[in-house]
Parts: sequence; C-alpha cells; structure tokens
Amino acid sequence: MNYKAAAIVLVILLAGLYLFSGGKEEQAKESVKVSGAWALYPLMIRWAEEYQKVNSGVSIEVSAGGAGKGMADTLSNLVEIGMISREIDPSEVDKGAFGLAVAKDAVVPTMNKDNPHASYLLSHGITRDKFKMIFVSGDLTQWGGVASDPSVTTKISVYTRSDSCGAGDVWAKYMGVKQEDIKGIGVNGDPGIAEAVSRDVNGMGYNNLGFAYDLKTGLPTGNLAIIPLDTNADGIIEDRENFYGNRADVIAAIADGRFPSPPARDLYIVTKGPPTGATRDFINWILNDGQKYIAPEGYITLKDETLAASKAKLG
Repeated sequence: MNYKAAAIVLVILLAGLYLFSGGKEEQAKESVKVSGAWALYPLMIRWAEEYQKVNSGVSIEVSAGGAGKGMADTLSNLVEIGMISREIDPSEVDKGAFGLAVAKDAVVPTMNKDNPHASYLLSHGITRDKFKMIFVSGDLTQWGGVASDPSVTTKISVYTRSDSCGAGDVWAKYMGVKQEDIKGIGVNGDPGIAEAVSRDVNGMGYNNLGFAYDLKTGLPTGNLAIIPLDTNADGIIEDRENFYGNRADVIAAIADGRFPSPPARDLYIVTKGPPTGATRDFINWILNDGQKYIAPEGYITLKDETLAASKAKLG
C-alpha cells in the first residue's frame, strides 16, 4: 500500500473513531424533561442554562403549558419535573406528587393603559369585593361602576385563563373562590392573556409578574397597566399601597408583606416520588447555587425557613 492510500485509510479510521466516541458520549448524556407553569418558566429556563454550563453531561428540556399540564405530565411519567404555581393538592400527593417550594412571585390584575379610566383606577384601585363582582358574580359589568361614574356604560371585557393554571387558581383564591368560578373570555397561557388585554382598551385580566412586567425595563409589558389592589377598601391608593409602577417596587412590597398573599404565592417543582439521579442533582442545585438567579430574573427568594424545609425534604 502506498503512502497516499495509507493516509486515506488512516483518515477514515480516525473519522470513524470520532463519530463512534461522539455517539457514545451522546448516548451517555442524561436527560431531564420539565413542563408546567408559565409563572416559573422564565426562571426555569435560566436555571437550565446555568446548570448545563457546569454539568455538560445533562440535557434539560423545558416547556410551558400551565401548572395543570405540569402536574399531569409528571404524574404520567412524561417528564421528570413539573412546574407548579399553586399549592399542591392532597389528592395529587396521594398519586405520588413530591413537591418542593423553590421561589416566590405573584399574580396582578391588569388593564389596558389607554383605558379612559386608567388615571382614576391607578389612584383609587379596586377592592377585592369589586374584583369578585367583576370576575365571579358578574354583578359589575360596566366601567362606570368601577370608576364611580354611572354615566359610563361601556362594558368591561373580562379575560381569564382557559387552561388549568396556577395564576387562575391563585387569583381565584384571592377572591375566595376556585378557578372554575371565574367568568370571562377564556385565553390560553400567560402570554395570551397579556396580549388580549393589551389589544382591548376595555380589557381587564390578570397575569404572573413575569408577563405583567418587562424584565429589562421593569415597566408593565406592552400596552398593559397594573390595577392597584385597594387592600383596606378606603377608595384611595395610599403611599404604602402605591408600588405598581415598576416590578422592583412590587417585589419589595411582596417581600415586606404590603402585597397580600394570595395573590402572592410560593412556586413549586414536583416529581413523581422523591427524585433520584440526574433529576435530584438538578433540584439540589436549584435549592442551593440556583437561588442566586432568582432576583436577577425578577422573582422573590423564599423565606429562610421555607427554603430550609425544601432542602430538608429533599434530604
């Protein structure tokens, strides 16, 4: 065999060895699938990106679709981790759901910033009882009733989530009801409801913080404005209640208790039974090194005792 032929054979052999070793490496890569709540989705994406930088042997795939989907996917063994933006029901625990609190955020009511009554609402807010009349009983259907102007008969376009979700569950709990009791035009997903209200000058809805506010600017997303909660029902948004103009102020109000819970709430991840292997390693990282990414992504860290309880439960 001449040198040229030998060189060709060597190149072919080396290429084959490279492909073979690459194939083995790819096969050895462990996979963790995650699905669920839109509320936790942006933070989970960041967690997955950062974790894979220091753990190249793990592939993490994240998809959103609502807390209901995340729970169903987990209990059906379609994914290893579900993202849940509500309390975990005892019936779900009976089916094997193993939940851990990992972060905190909130749901806020939204309107279109071009609404003719926006100025009034920003200075007076809406009480919980009035929200219930708008979203649940249907006794308050016109903007005049919200803005204390009986001459205004423009109808409120009420938007709600059509999918089983933590945002709907928590917003309903704030009003003392269940998600299925909320009336309105059903829209799928957090981005969908934000877009619907942004397009409708008479629209009213609710969103997780991550979709109500822009992460880069800290201001309400698109054409949204955030409706203040008149928590003491005095008809005025006082200084201590006036924190909805930007995301950082809302987060501070959640942290110090000025914003009520609900609609503030803990966010959870869930596995079917206690996690093992690569899934457990990823969750352990989330509860430790991963906590430093919570604030930069616009979320609130858990209370020390809540985080400690999650770590103890994981073991």
